[in-house]
Amino acid sequence: MSLRLRSVCVFCGSSAGRDPAFAEAARAMGARIAAEGRTLVYGGGRVGLMGVLADAALAGGAQVIGVIPEVLMAREVAHTGLSELRVVPTMHARKALMADLSDAFVALPGGYGTLEELFEVVTWAQLGIHAKPIGLLDVQGFFEPLAAFTERALAETFVSPRQRDLLILETTPERLLERLEGASPLAPDPRREPFIR
Repeated sequence: MSLRLRSVCVFCGSSAGRDPAFAEAARAMGARIAAEGRTLVYGGGRVGLMGVLADAALAGGAQVIGVIPEVLMAREVAHTGLSELRVVPTMHARKALMADLSDAFVALPGGYGTLEELFEVVTWAQLGIHAKPIGLLDVQGFFEPLAAFTERALAETFVSPRQRDLLILETTPERLLERLEGASPLAPDPRREPFIR
């Protein structure tokens, strides 16, 4: 394996969700990142899917880097057993550092924060700010409505076909990481299409 993507940033919920399949998927993703010799970059929490993900990666011997804002440190939700925990002043700084430390992005099920983190990196890719691959681990059809939204946005010409294709959706960590490793995302070409429609 070439390990072109040495570090993977994972966005996921600070809640475990109601369905046990979500925690199992987070555990499987953490274990797979470790088994493939990759570094996990994530939001630094010890609770919910974030904690499950980090614990599984650590148990598998992976380096795990958490990035957490001071406000969440004050709420005592930080994971103190990580390879490295970086404390930053703001949520904006958190997202920027996570992006800088990572070669690819994966979203697991989560809420508003997960989607906000996901769509920021998708927008950066759309604008050509980065060319790092982005994936969704679809657990129990969680991201099917999002896939339907992107198809509607495409049909209404709010996004182009290649902007729609920025999101790689798979149902297993193995297949998703394999596709991210082999992906060659193209930054938008301003000569051919506008950055924003």
